[in-house]
Amino acid sequence: MDIAMDSLGALNVFVRVTETRSFTAAAGRLGVSPSAVGKAIARLEAQLGTRLFHRSTRSVALTAEGGLLLDRCRRIFAEIDALTGELSASREAPRGRLRVSFPLVGMLLMPTLSAFMRAYPEIELDLDFTDRIVDVIEEGFDAVVRTGEVSDSRLMTRSLGSFEHRVVGAPSYFERHGTPQAPEDLASHACLQHRYPSTGKLERWPLYRDEVFVGDGLPTAVTASTLEPLIYLAEQGQGVTCVPLFSVRAQLASGALVCVLEPFLKSTGMFRVVWPSNRLLTPKVRALVDFLASELMIAD
Repeated sequence: MDIAMDSLGALNVFVRVTETRSFTAAAGRLGVSPSAVGKAIARLEAQLGTRLFHRSTRSVALTAEGGLLLDRCRRIFAEIDALTGELSASREAPRGRLRVSFPLVGMLLMPTLSAFMRAYPEIELDLDFTDRIVDVIEEGFDAVVRTGEVSDSRLMTRSLGSFEHRVVGAPSYFERHGTPQAPEDLASHACLQHRYPSTGKLERWPLYRDEVFVGDGLPTAVTASTLEPLIYLAEQGQGVTCVPLFSVRAQLASGALVCVLEPFLKSTGMFRVVWPSNRLLTPKVRALVDFLASELMIAD
C-alpha cells in the first residue's frame, strides 16, 4: 500500500474510528467534526481503492481490508512513537547502563575504558570480554567491538581505526640470545604465542618478505589464550611475542620491551563497533564510539 506521508493524518483518523467504532466518538477524540472524519475516511478509501468499514446507523465495523490496514497502522505508529522517543533521548547527556562486548584483547583497553569512565561518570559500563561470536540483538548488547569485517545485514558498523602488530622482547632476552635480524632467525628463539580460545589455532605472526608470508613454522615456548601473560613473560625475558602495538605502548616507552623485525611486519588490524540497525546511535553508544576512535585507535 503506497501511502504518501500526507496520509498519516488520515491513517490516524482511521485508527481512532476503529478504536471507538463510531465516526462521532472519533471526532470527539480528535477535536474535529464528524463530517471531517467521514471525509477523511472517504478520501483514504478512494486512495486505497477499497472499503475499510461496514457502516450501519448505530456503528461501524472493519472489513477484511480494514483489518489488514489496522495491523499495518499499529506497526507504523509504534515505529513513529519509538523514533520520537529515540530522537528525544538523543538530545540528552550520555547516561545509563551501557552493555558492550569486546574481544579478549579488549581487556588491554582497560586504561582507555577507565579514562572513558572519568569522562562520562553517568554511564554505567557492563563489559563482556569474549572471542566467541555474540548475537548483538538476541543477547541484548548496546554495541559490540570486534576486529575484522562485519557481514550481518541487521547491524550497523563503524570503523574505530586500525592497529599494527609488533614483535617484542626484553633487552635482557636479546642480550642472552641475540637479536633476530630476519624471520628465519626466530627458529632459534623462544616464541610466546597467542592461541585463539574459540578455535584452538595459533594466531599468525604477520611476517612477510617481498609480499610472501614467512611466519609459518615458528617454535613454541608458551601458548596462552589471552595476551597479558605473553606480554608479562616477554617483559621477564622469557622470549619474544607478537602483539598489537597498542597493547605494549607503555612497555616500549619505558624500555621494558623493544621491537624487532619491523621491516618484515605487514598486516594492519581493524577494530569496528557494531550495533542493531533498527536503533539510533544513542548518546551513550555515540560517546563510547567517539571516545575510542579519538583516544585509542590511531595507528602508529
